[in-house]
Amino acid sequence: MKKSVMLVSVLAALGSGAALAQQTEGNWMVRVRAVEIEPVKDSNAIAALALPADAVYVHEKLIPEVDFTYFFTKNIAAELVLTYPQELDVKVKGLGKVGKVDALPPTLSIQYHFTPDADFRPYVGAGINYTRFSSVSLPVVNAATNANSTLSKSSVGGSLQIGFDYKIAQNVFINVDIKKVYMDTDLKVGGTKVSTVTTDPVLVGIGVGMRF
Repeated sequence: MKKSVMLVSVLAALGSGAALAQQTEGNWMVRVRAVEIEPVKDSNAIAALALPADAVYVHEKLIPEVDFTYFFTKNIAAELVLTYPQELDVKVKGLGKVGKVDALPPTLSIQYHFTPDADFRPYVGAGINYTRFSSVSLPVVNAATNANSTLSKSSVGGSLQIGFDYKIAQNVFINVDIKKVYMDTDLKVGGTKVSTVTTDPVLVGIGVGMRF
């Protein structure tokens, strides 16, 4: 239900954008997307907790996203992707959800646009992602010592991107975008690292953009 509402919202933005776009293309583009986060399920074994490799992972989620792109030339652009902190479920295989964490993952990319004057405008990009983890809610692992489990506060990693804009009206575009973001965090118990949780999500987005 949530995914349907989000996609309908994107389409509504598309319709209103088409009515407003009456100016020539400028150096700026703003896009609004619905993005599916698909993390990999990869973590080290935790002998102290009798958990095998890949037991701890972050669950997939659909989120809203906005990006601001500036074209230095017709072909070269910089894109900054923003969203608000997203609540992600932390799961353990065989147990289901064991906690949650808020993640704020802005990404800055440099893009190359192959056909900047055509209706169909494919591009590739590469950049850097900084993710801030907050509001970590994980269970107490050792009741005798009251040792809480938590995650490291941030992650820095690279990102790769491929996508296209398709012009449907003056200054209005449909956008499809796929990113691979390299992201991991340390799982700690009582302040001691016990595992690395690698998410390295694939982000698949569809939305609408306006050039001005």
